[in-house]
Amino acid sequence: MPKFPEYDACTSILVGKKASVDGSTMIGRNEDCKATWPKHFIVHPHKEYKEEQQFKAKENGFSCTLPKVRYKYTATPEWTDKEGLFEEEGINEKGVAMSATESAYSNSYVLGYDPLLEDGISEASIVTVVLPYADSARDAVNRVGEIVSTHGAAESNGILFSDADEVWYFEIGSGHHWVAMKIPDDSYAVVSNRLAIQEIDFTDNDNFAWSKDILAFVNDNKLNKANDGTFNFREIFGTRSESDLYYNNPRVWYGQRMFNPEITQDPEDYDMPFVRKPSKLISVQDAKDFLASHYEGTEFDPVGKGPIESRKRYRPISLAKAQESHVLQIRPNLPIEVSGIHWLSMGVAAQSVFVPFFAGINDTPKEYKIGDMTYDPKSAYWIFKLVGVLLDPHYNHFVDVVGDVQERLNISFQQKINQVDAKATDLDHHELSEYTTKISNE
Repeated sequence: MPKFPEYDACTSILVGKKASVDGSTMIGRNEDCKATWPKHFIVHPHKEYKEEQQFKAKENGFSCTLPKVRYKYTATPEWTDKEGLFEEEGINEKGVAMSATESAYSNSYVLGYDPLLEDGISEASIVTVVLPYADSARDAVNRVGEIVSTHGAAESNGILFSDADEVWYFEIGSGHHWVAMKIPDDSYAVVSNRLAIQEIDFTDNDNFAWSKDILAFVNDNKLNKANDGTFNFREIFGTRSESDLYYNNPRVWYGQRMFNPEITQDPEDYDMPFVRKPSKLISVQDAKDFLASHYEGTEFDPVGKGPIESRKRYRPISLAKAQESHVLQIRPNLPIEVSGIHWLSMGVAAQSVFVPFFAGINDTPKEYKIGDMTYDPKSAYWIFKLVGVLLDPHYNHFVDVVGDVQERLNISFQQKINQVDAKATDLDHHELSEYTTKISNE
């Protein structure tokens, strides 16, 4: 692929159960950071302690008390914990999925009144102290909200949650203030490094949540410029920067173009809606295709045939600084061990493949638990990363070869899923965990 500007940071997608083709809820994200930075994939076992545990982060000194019971959960930590755990995403034994974080930016005016805290909660710790202790997506929202309100936040960002019934998006706007919104069941959202949630209905506790004193904070400090009485979180806490025009807004435009091709919008528009109803129901393959996309079918495709100025104009969704990408799918009417699928793509999604791991697994393949900064042909991260390294200099010549392999693997993966689904009702919870571990390893 051609050389591009120094882009990093994530892109996310959230899909409600009535917006998906099979009734699944889905959340997904590209974890973008560095050109090379290995990730592992592990399962933390269920643990019960006699006393509450104390967590303290290595990276910034954040600390909090943890409950006595820690649920089993999947996670993708970094190869080193020197700068923090960065477990990023996973599904727990209660069928709760979490992905964190979608980096975002608050405006300096708001932060002047409620600055971020050096020792507040950050991306490095947030999955570790929330996911293993949540019984539902809404419960996870409440737990994060309590932590931010009590201990403060070190970063402005977005966090994705789901269970079989609900999908929630949570945004931190300042040191202690936050909002969360339930994605309507018949809708989807795509997010790209801007605070995204718009109007908050403070009379609707079923579909919105917020920090306790956020209204007083905004009113007392005269932060709301709206003259019609509305409370638009994006407008009050967010940014309208030059970088949004080229870095963030076009990715939202392309996602909404994929799922609502009938709607005409400007790629640089600041005011595209946070949620939309898709023109057609969204499959898990569609969600994966979005995370692997790079403006295909437009003049902005960096490996397309448009003018060179257009091909370099916007930051693509799938890019060379991806460490891993994931879609967390919770399917209806199945046991928890089988209903949740942690689709994981190591390296660059466009050049890799999303491998399905059932939420009920007890362990991951050994290849997914190794790999550091030195190339290792036995490491899953490096196996997938190598494909991208070899493909990049000869993209147009070999992209179809890689595409053929991706297609064959996707067919094989679906056959394995069908095999597990057929046996799901015949096995108890223990047998399901053993069986899903065996199939996922295969």
